[in-house]
Amino acid sequence: MLAALGDPQRGARGALVAGTNGKGSTCAFLAAILEARGLRTGTMPSPHLGSYSERIQISGRPLDPELFAAAVAAVRPAVDRVAAEHGPPTEFEVLTAAAVAWLAPRCDRLAVEVGMGGRLDSTNVLDLGVAVITNVSLDHQHWLGDTVEEIAREKAAIVKPGNQVITGAEGAALRVIEERCAAAGATLWRLGEELRVESRWRGWEGTELDVSGPGFEHRGLQVPLLGSFQARNAALAVAAAQALGDATPEAVAQGIAAARWPGRLEVIAERPRVILDGAHNEAAMAALVDDLSALLDRPPVVVFAAMRDKDLEALLGRLRRLRPPAVLFTRAASAGERAADPWRLAELWGAGGRVVEPAADALAAARGRAGPGGTVVVCGTLYLAGELRSWAVDA
Repeated sequence: MLAALGDPQRGARGALVAGTNGKGSTCAFLAAILEARGLRTGTMPSPHLGSYSERIQISGRPLDPELFAAAVAAVRPAVDRVAAEHGPPTEFEVLTAAAVAWLAPRCDRLAVEVGMGGRLDSTNVLDLGVAVITNVSLDHQHWLGDTVEEIAREKAAIVKPGNQVITGAEGAALRVIEERCAAAGATLWRLGEELRVESRWRGWEGTELDVSGPGFEHRGLQVPLLGSFQARNAALAVAAAQALGDATPEAVAQGIAAARWPGRLEVIAERPRVILDGAHNEAAMAALVDDLSALLDRPPVVVFAAMRDKDLEALLGRLRRLRPPAVLFTRAASAGERAADPWRLAELWGAGGRVVEPAADALAAARGRAGPGGTVVVCGTLYLAGELRSWAVDA
């Protein structure tokens, strides 16, 4: 499709970001740094939280609905021609073609997160000069493989010859990435090796970060996003900006401090405090539970939904460590047929779990159960976080 559109992606610079968790946050940090440098930056967040038009953004702002429609209409002739020869493309392939064709000629840099995996993801058509692989853990095994090594091979396939590669992966996954970089003639920076990171977690105020690497050092960066893991995502973004030649001290400090990424340990209300998080796999849920355990002085009431293709028992097993007094299971309407059955979730949970639908009613019930001085945590899928975030804002 992009060839039929004249290959608008050729010559585009930026970073293609893969990984199990942290892709969106890393892109948000990088885009904020680039914007602070004065560079117009295009992003393709996936999935969206409130509106589908969020999936094509310039300078952190989604396209207006009319412009989004125009971006899709502009690629329709090419889509039809290619479909006639090769068969119908997927929705995400059409979206990628529309986003790249719209953003590439209008932006100085692109910060693009991979949809799923890497090797067969439509974003892998991009060679932006920098490739980031945040981390690798088990997720989407039905499509990507049953082991960390198999999944790492799928993600490492975004590395193109001559790329600067940046990763926070460890262990067996890191070895796979190292092999891919060696085969592609790509330069590799690894957290804990070429990249050195020190962070000081400040609870509800975020994290203070020092990061250094080949020829650069930035100290005292103020990371506003909650979550102890955000320091690593910010460090990856700083390294990516450095690799692009855009990491001035002022741009890095201002960009990291200005970064925002909704739906990830995001506080949207007080009395009771309501926290949204898109944790949707075991590794992300483990990180969420660890941070909440440190932040909260008593267990929260939980509103939970998930996608049916996830390891539901593993997710709920991690969630149990919070010892919530109640878990209200529901489903996100936007997830459609992919949503896990909340009655099945409640059955897996056992005592203390009940089903409340629709999701807005579940949140209302949870707030009542928590009381003014308590906390409600909404988690399990970004579809639920986005749905309830929009409901809370509208309310």
